[in-house]
Amino acid sequence: MNKAAEIAAIASVAAAAFAGSANAQNSPATSALDAGLRGAIERKDVPGVVALVTDRERVLYQGAFGVADVSTGRPLAQDSMFRIASMTKPVTSVALMQLVEQGKIGLDDPASKYLPELAELKVFESFDPATGAYKLRPASKPATVRHFLTHTSGLAYPFTSPIWRDFKPAAGETYPFGGPLLFDPGERWHYSTSTDVCGKLVEAVSGKKLEDYFRENIFVPLKMTDTSYNVPEAKGPRMVAQQQRAGKEMRGDIELQNPQLGLTIASPIGGGGLASTAGDYGRFMRMWLNGGELEGARVLKAETVKLMGQNHIGGVSVPALKSALPRSADFTFIADGRDKWGLGFLITADQVPGKRSPGSLSWGGINNTFFWIDPTQGIAGVIMMQYLPFADAKALATYDIFERGAYQIVSAGR
Repeated sequence: MNKAAEIAAIASVAAAAFAGSANAQNSPATSALDAGLRGAIERKDVPGVVALVTDRERVLYQGAFGVADVSTGRPLAQDSMFRIASMTKPVTSVALMQLVEQGKIGLDDPASKYLPELAELKVFESFDPATGAYKLRPASKPATVRHFLTHTSGLAYPFTSPIWRDFKPAAGETYPFGGPLLFDPGERWHYSTSTDVCGKLVEAVSGKKLEDYFRENIFVPLKMTDTSYNVPEAKGPRMVAQQQRAGKEMRGDIELQNPQLGLTIASPIGGGGLASTAGDYGRFMRMWLNGGELEGARVLKAETVKLMGQNHIGGVSVPALKSALPRSADFTFIADGRDKWGLGFLITADQVPGKRSPGSLSWGGINNTFFWIDPTQGIAGVIMMQYLPFADAKALATYDIFERGAYQIVSAGR
């Protein structure tokens, strides 16, 4: 048996085993979702997936399918650990809003009040992609805490901006969060390193390192025992391998990334880096569905949860960004020009039949981990894969299968 066939055989056996153990109530809707996710593995659309659906009270569905490592065929399990990348951002946003609740920082305070390096920000006046020549001007207004929570600060990422991708600062120029602003704060939405700033604000205001703050104020109260930046060595075997599509443009078969990430992260940031499980992130989502409280532990006030889920970018809308690097496909999962942004979350504008309600909150991580929280229906879902490029068409198709299956399960139970 060749390696590919071997992996497929292992995946099929693992899928059957986990589907059986994951769902004690093997309803037709649950069986259909199992079959849909298993089919994505059998077609080799994705190497592996762990998925979970929860309502306000309990887990409604959990399944694990496929492999955690395409080179060895190691099967995924429900407690497999994933690097969730930008799904760290909602956690950082919750941490910062805890400090807002306590009156230690204000949403409309200039961020430079707490981080002096953000004073006198500069904006690109011009950039020549052929030569790299650029001109900068002072920002027209200070960037506030709210601007960083909503990705309206003017910052970017190299994979979301050709200017940032190609920008090379002149000698002596330094930019602590990646580069000059693309626009004046508040003018537009652009996905960015803004939540890294939020993480630094948490550290500056609380006086604690980010991982310590998260553990004490979010993870321990919510019993998220498998969520951390630095993964204990004993949990190493549960980590899913970092994988990607082969080739310069990342369009080939799935292979291992080289090198692999280690278990430790030297300098945790607010915008990414956490390792977690579907079960742990399910607890975070259930806290949200219950207005900031889970099993007697309150981490946010109900009014703060409501505030964070509201539109905080006014007439500005969230565009479906074009990717500037192969590590991400285009942001086709956004309703271009209609979706909004709250304090840490994308806000869904449209009702698509069989899927989440308008007003649902969501985001994802660059390794194709995704979640949504639907307060109207009282359910939430998280799906974890672990490969590049982000928003890969087959990953998004698997996500669609999962979301539609989740609402079928909910409908069948009502």
